[in-house]
Amino acid sequence: MKVIIIGSAHPLRGGLAAYNERLAKAFIDDGDDVTIYSFSLQYPGFLFPGKSQFTDEPAPKNLKIKTCINSINPFNWIKIGNEIKRLKPDLVICKFWLPFMGPCFGTILRKIKKNKHTKIISIIDNIIPHEKRFGDRAFANYFIKPVDGFIAMSKSVLKDLETFTKTKQKVFSPHPLYDHFGENIPKEQAKKNLGLDINTNYLLFFGFIRDYKGLDWLIEAFADERFRKMNLKLIVAGEFYADAKPYHDLIAKHKLENEIILRTDFIPDSKVGDYFCAADIVVQPYKDATQSGVTQIGYHFKKPMLVTNVGGLGEIIPNGKVGYVVSPNPKAIADAMFDFYENKKEAEFISFAKEEKKKYSWEIMIDEVKKLMK
Repeated sequence: MKVIIIGSAHPLRGGLAAYNERLAKAFIDDGDDVTIYSFSLQYPGFLFPGKSQFTDEPAPKNLKIKTCINSINPFNWIKIGNEIKRLKPDLVICKFWLPFMGPCFGTILRKIKKNKHTKIISIIDNIIPHEKRFGDRAFANYFIKPVDGFIAMSKSVLKDLETFTKTKQKVFSPHPLYDHFGENIPKEQAKKNLGLDINTNYLLFFGFIRDYKGLDWLIEAFADERFRKMNLKLIVAGEFYADAKPYHDLIAKHKLENEIILRTDFIPDSKVGDYFCAADIVVQPYKDATQSGVTQIGYHFKKPMLVTNVGGLGEIIPNGKVGYVVSPNPKAIADAMFDFYENKKEAEFISFAKEEKKKYSWEIMIDEVKKLMK
């Protein structure tokens, strides 16, 4: 098939670009011709809370990426829509994660649809955003109209989709593994690579820091006196996309400056594996969630995981086997972290993770897309 993916890709950075690039590779491996139409302007400055939208890493090999979409220029949307319409791809996939993108994507897809050939499928991260803004529902509705079918990566998003459309085809297919960050390396080597003490145990919080991700709860949990008797530290690896001051104040309040390691610059792809391989367990103390790419990096590296029972997080972490699914509060998080170390659960959880990760291949996602297309 001729496939066009509309969404973020190199030189843009982050999970969205990583997903689209890995999805493109999966289609190519299945014998399809793939082009990614990415952004020349993804976010205006006022919507982007980080330091840079771009990566210094080299471009992925053997991918066709066209950098051309301007998210705030309607004339550009019409031009790109008409261009793709004339190309007559068999399939257009549009990743949707933020209602702000609704007018841009919705206009492009309406133009494409006029060729009466192309099937349009959207893979939905969120249809109702974690951080709500005026106009969210109207923008999402505008996007949904030209789409033929939807894949939701969590059951909670599938349920949210029902409030927008009851007639269009939609299926649940979990987020596949992020398996492009290299292979497992010994824990001691990963610690050395990061300049960490090889005799200390480490918990890991990974990813962009937003308020809904519950880092404040994790800091409160880690302040529990039980952990001061252990040779244990918390690594926070990811760029602040929220005001950093309340988190620094909370660390100071609990006198955890020497117990929490802040690596709050953007983590390049080449370093992701070191952080996961150095950690004993990955903690996602989210207050709100749908699905998470962090979980799928954790599975790739066969890591025990602790998640809160919000959104779709608990759907893919079997409680007590691969890790913990706990109530969303600091005490429950602290109790699970303590149980992990007190009862030496790491080896047991790793053995289950090795089996569980087999459910989350990219081949399964490709099969779901093609079945939905038919």
